[in-house]
Amino acid sequence: MIGDLGRLLALTEGAVAGFILVFARVGGVMALLPAFGEQTIPARVRLGLTLAFAMVVWPIVAGEGFGSPADPARPFLAMLITEALVGVILGIAARFLVHALQFAGTIIAQSTSLSQILGGGVTPDPMPAMGTLLVLAGLTLAVATGLHVKAAILMARSYEALPMGLMPPAEDVAAWGVARLASAFALGFSLAAPFVIAAFAYNLALGAINRAMPQLMVSFIGAPAATAGGIALLLLAAPVILRHWNGALDALLAAPLAMPR
Repeated sequence: MIGDLGRLLALTEGAVAGFILVFARVGGVMALLPAFGEQTIPARVRLGLTLAFAMVVWPIVAGEGFGSPADPARPFLAMLITEALVGVILGIAARFLVHALQFAGTIIAQSTSLSQILGGGVTPDPMPAMGTLLVLAGLTLAVATGLHVKAAILMARSYEALPMGLMPPAEDVAAWGVARLASAFALGFSLAAPFVIAAFAYNLALGAINRAMPQLMVSFIGAPAATAGGIALLLLAAPVILRHWNGALDALLAAPLAMPR
């Protein structure tokens, strides 16, 4: 079948097989890539984007000599599965950063007592409105700063570390995945740290006032102030949060297989 397709497209059988393997790796990355791999995007659009990225990456890796299998003796189906798994591994690293932004939004909403008042969202994953706002703003910023170019470079450069048909050792993947997950959680908490500190200070002050004036219903007075303060703090901190998150995403796309510090 590959030979017939190669003759139809005026390409060699090896070139067609190489493109299919490149498409498998690109498809794995695109399934989890921020913005381009979101579930809200129709499947046909995502498939078209995957084909477009594969057509961009394939000539690059073929010209550099990475478009040929690392072990030509391996069955084609085994190499196809390996390439898809490598793509998923690369995509998971970027998806962890989106979860970090969602995690930060959840902490922010709970710290400002808005997780129940402003719950829900337009994303498939249920999260407070603050989390939805941060995720949509972060994805928009990533796309506006050239995510498509960085993603194409990521896919092409991945063949330097992982040639076609080569699967990294399972223990290395496990250690790398745990480190990336821990780094994502640390990033999410650091993004929400100002709100956690402000909530701690607010509750401490509320407790002191309640001890000094037991007859005063401080919760009815403090709740509107906490909500207004949380929204005002989000207005001030959101640009810094998004800029810091976008920098972390750029660093990941530049070196996806590096162990986080």
